[in-house]
Amino acid sequence: MANKKISIGLFGFGVVGQGLYDVLNHSQGLSASINTICVKDRNKKRKIDLFYFTYEKNDILNRKDIDVVVELIDNAQDALEIVTTAMKNGINVVTANKKMLADNFELLFKLQQENGVSLIYEGAVGGSIPIIRNLEEYYDNELLSSIRGLLNGSCNYILTCMELNNMSFADALAKAQQNGFAETDAWLDVAGFDTLNKLCLLTAHAFGVILKPEQVLTLGIQNISDDDILYARAKGLRIKLLATARKVGEKLHVFAMPHFVSKDSEFYNALYENNAIEVEGAFSDKQYFVGKGAGSYPTGSAVLSDISALTYKYRYGYRKLKKVKSQLGENLNAVHLLDNSINQKVYIRYKDKAELNGIEILEIDESYESKKINYLVATVSLKSLFHLKESRSQTVFVCAVS
Repeated sequence: MANKKISIGLFGFGVVGQGLYDVLNHSQGLSASINTICVKDRNKKRKIDLFYFTYEKNDILNRKDIDVVVELIDNAQDALEIVTTAMKNGINVVTANKKMLADNFELLFKLQQENGVSLIYEGAVGGSIPIIRNLEEYYDNELLSSIRGLLNGSCNYILTCMELNNMSFADALAKAQQNGFAETDAWLDVAGFDTLNKLCLLTAHAFGVILKPEQVLTLGIQNISDDDILYARAKGLRIKLLATARKVGEKLHVFAMPHFVSKDSEFYNALYENNAIEVEGAFSDKQYFVGKGAGSYPTGSAVLSDISALTYKYRYGYRKLKKVKSQLGENLNAVHLLDNSINQKVYIRYKDKAELNGIEILEIDESYESKKINYLVATVSLKSLFHLKESRSQTVFVCAVS
């Protein structure tokens, strides 16, 4: 595709799609244009000429003059159909749909190999932070020991507003939605599932291990209260929703949950909609990446970078994944490498002691009960916290203690 103008078929014209349109029109040196935009809502007002729009996906997927399909819609199942059809038709694809990718990673990996096409998705993780390509290129031969990340700009924005602006969770969430950092239905963000999906992608690229999202422990911030913020403040800490993938021997410890972070942590000063990612290698030590993790232009710029990479026929090498694949054979899901049987010190704030049933508490360091707040700090079995993920408790809040 080098030295020719790239014709783009775009699916979705929401926050990220409009961001891509704007940054593309202001880019320098990239010869590309959006040919057609496929959307669902026929009645929604658009800020550009309706000439660009279609409401039928095949108006893009069956075109022979489309070089790149860019998929930026919310619905993961619809996105999967668009992406797989395009790849089977021999069209390169750029996507930012982390749920679709995490749920179907093995299938999408195989389709790339079978059809000789590129599927790239920098915009799916970390907003404007170029983390996936760094894992693929800079760290491709590095023995990584861990990757940790503050991966959801919406949650970080909410937590920052609660702490620094003394806002309630509901008000902070509403402000995040007004600023375009959180969806109208923000459940996937605040319950940690967006972070989980991104963590699965990072684990595949950092360690060559494909995990299904349901195999990984995930706890969110949906139950956080002002009392939790006050507890952290009293101890000089901040609460951050962190994703962790850590290699210990031949096993991986992978989970996403709120953490208390201290002032000496690099994550402490990552505020509002910023994302932050720490990569630790056996030889390179720790590297830290920070940048805007939510919003129209940061994610739009990441998508534009992917489109630009395709002009050089770029595709992920998946070197670590292929190495693990050679050991596993056709079944790429390496759940046997995931070790959830570890212990973790946590802060648990609860309403009734019955809510602690199912959590394997090994040792209690601190316990407090009053009419207003009940909490304990204890070492628990990480595996037993899946109970909270499955029950969808509306009152219990859990935060990891370093």
